[in-house]
Amino acid sequence: MEYENKLVLAPMVRIGTLPFRLLAADYGADITYVEEIIDHKLLKCERMVNGRGTGNVVFRTCNEERNRVVFQMGTSDAVRALKAAQMVSKDVAAVDINMGCPKSFSVSGGMGAALLTKPDLIHDILTTLRRNLDIPVTCKIRLLKSPQDTVELARRIEKTGVPALAVHGRKVADRPRDPAKWNEIADVVSALSIPVIANGDVFEYDDFQRIKAATGASSVMVARGAMWNASIFSPKGKSHWEDVKREYVRKSILWDNDVKSTKHTLKEMIMHFSCLEFPEGKAVIKSENLADLAKVYGEEEYYRLVNENRSSPVV
Repeated sequence: MEYENKLVLAPMVRIGTLPFRLLAADYGADITYVEEIIDHKLLKCERMVNGRGTGNVVFRTCNEERNRVVFQMGTSDAVRALKAAQMVSKDVAAVDINMGCPKSFSVSGGMGAALLTKPDLIHDILTTLRRNLDIPVTCKIRLLKSPQDTVELARRIEKTGVPALAVHGRKVADRPRDPAKWNEIADVVSALSIPVIANGDVFEYDDFQRIKAATGASSVMVARGAMWNASIFSPKGKSHWEDVKREYVRKSILWDNDVKSTKHTLKEMIMHFSCLEFPEGKAVIKSENLADLAKVYGEEEYYRLVNENRSSPVV
């Protein structure tokens, strides 16, 4: 895994499943992050290859993304994190520890942004994983209360030997509508010798270069901009959002994606350009399965063909 001059799909809960990661990669994403998966949850799973289980799929991958997919984990314990990481270490390109999620479910469990105030625990988790895994181990953080605090934490993280660090240019209390502080990401970049992946307020292809120029970051990570239109990664310009949605539905059908996850992603796409009260939005909301969604987007024949030749790698 290389971290220089890369366009990166950020981890997004309920969005970053296999179909969306493959979609982003088709449009030009070099590295794709899995939605954050909690170590407790993964440890309860049974690994299956080219099979179909009776329960919910927690993480699905395929050989096509093996060299670019990053498994992002939510954890608050080094030993537990290692056990979980070992379950997927042969199937992914790298493991990343979430140290920035401000949601209560994450923070209340000592994970995500809660780790930002526990540098010793951060050191324990990262060093434990690095010493016992054969793949890169990184982490993603948010800005702390002051630029100096962020830089100090970033330096401590660098000393654990991680090959890169992703920095979201917002503080824990900031909301998505608050502008990302690219200048504070630049402070981190100037203080470290490892690649920094800048994240925050990237909505157009030209923004990749703008944030790199403003921060000096090696690579750029995008979340909402990709969620609304995954073709943001294409240097040729964005594809029409109707085409992007339809391709996402086809990939969801191909990989038998969870219908709730598929509907959630489609609704996010729709709400950015239209309204859920319009016929398309209402039809997506009423859909009970992938067959229903196939009808909404005119992909009934594709759905039929895929299900006649069903074969889905599952982890």
